[in-house]
Amino acid sequence: MLKITKPEPNRIDLDLSGKITSEEMASGLDDLLEKSQDVNAGRMLYTISSFAFPDLSAIAVEMARLPKLFSLLARFDRCAVLSDAAWIRTAAEVEGGFLPGIDFKAFDLSARDQAEAWLKSGVS
Repeated sequence: MLKITKPEPNRIDLDLSGKITSEEMASGLDDLLEKSQDVNAGRMLYTISSFAFPDLSAIAVEMARLPKLFSLLARFDRCAVLSDAAWIRTAAEVEGGFLPGIDFKAFDLSARDQAEAWLKSGVS
């Protein structure tokens, strides 16, 4: 499942769980791009639980949208990643180090309050 919500004007929440099909990936990414159009200096909360690698067709859908997804990142200043898997948290922070202009910080799935506080704060 990939669910995109916009709880505040400059906030996007992504919830990813289980295995994603190509149809779910296409619908979710299109929803993300649409809901992010008017975001400026945004915050993103990305929750990843019970992760299963997507099938190849879902990865192909994501790759086709990469140029739009990279330009979308410029709309955000911070991204908090919540996950129940340590390797996903590590990968998120490493990957975030390569993306200029956006701060990434990973939290255990049980640390939602800390992630929310970090998103609202001005300190990395």
